Amino acid sequence: MKPPEIREMTIEDINLKVQELSKELFNIRFQHVAGRLDNPMKLPQLRKDIARMKTIIREKKSEKRA
Repeated sequence: MKPPEIREMTIEDINLKVQELSKELFNIRFQHVAGRLDNPMKLPQLRKDIARMKTIIREKKSEKRA
């Protein structure tokens, strides 16, 4: 997902999406170890998406405090 799309979401929605992506990352790691992963570039992409979402959550929380 792109940052503008994520910024339109609420913090709760972003947290739910992070949980979904974390589960997907877990499953993809197993596929990678088993040698059944079709697209190995999906691993770093999921990690980046999760990090991007967590960063935006942190930004939103700091905006509320200020």
